[in-house]
Amino acid sequence: MSEGASRFYNAIKDAVRLEQKELVGLFAYYLTVEAGENVATSKSIDGCFTACDITPPARTAQYLSEGVASKNFVKADRGYKLQRHYRETLSKKMGAEQIVLQTSAELRKLENELPAGSKKDFLKETINCFEAGANRATIVMCWILALDHLIDYVMNKHAAAFDKVLAVNTDKRVKVTSIKSRDDFGNIPEGKLIEFMRSAGAISNDVRKILEEKLGTRNSCAHPSSIAIKRTKVIDFVEDLITNVVLKYKI
Repeated sequence: MSEGASRFYNAIKDAVRLEQKELVGLFAYYLTVEAGENVATSKSIDGCFTACDITPPARTAQYLSEGVASKNFVKADRGYKLQRHYRETLSKKMGAEQIVLQTSAELRKLENELPAGSKKDFLKETINCFEAGANRATIVMCWILALDHLIDYVMNKHAAAFDKVLAVNTDKRVKVTSIKSRDDFGNIPEGKLIEFMRSAGAISNDVRKILEEKLGTRNSCAHPSSIAIKRTKVIDFVEDLITNVVLKYKI
């Protein structure tokens, strides 16, 4: 939660000029809307202050109680929720950054579904690129992660079937006839690699279609061009590959 709270705070315009009471409301918004918590508590809100290197207010609990009296908050089981009108007011206050924050929160949920390790760290850096507005870098990194995962999956689950496909290959661009080490995959063009994975039964035909489409997008992003890469395209790219490849094919 600490990194998310910090990113949220950094997206607030003139945040340093806001009073503590206003920040209490905004952090309650972050917790219940962005982070998906059922309720906000004085403890969780204070945690947001601390995550942003800000001393928590001495009156957080009182601010929440006062918010109930002024009809900004609703007292809920073990915490507080935002009144609908107050939530909408805060949403407007966030402005255009709100779309980015909501999307980032969704992508971070995907990150949290990966077990701890190098792939989770790599996805974290990929989403960092998205949040920084580096759309092309996000796509290239996500493709690397998905393909790396599939290579691990093939080596662990479908090595024998993959070698049988390689043995009957006639495409001279493919420089190997069997896989002896991970490095051997580097001698197979990515388009052919996807084709071989499907022939070996490692991936479904629907996933093959997804990968071929995403490979075309990656190719457009991997070199300078006049093509505009919109954030919506990046979101679709990351969600599709992480959900339908990395999380689907478990090793």
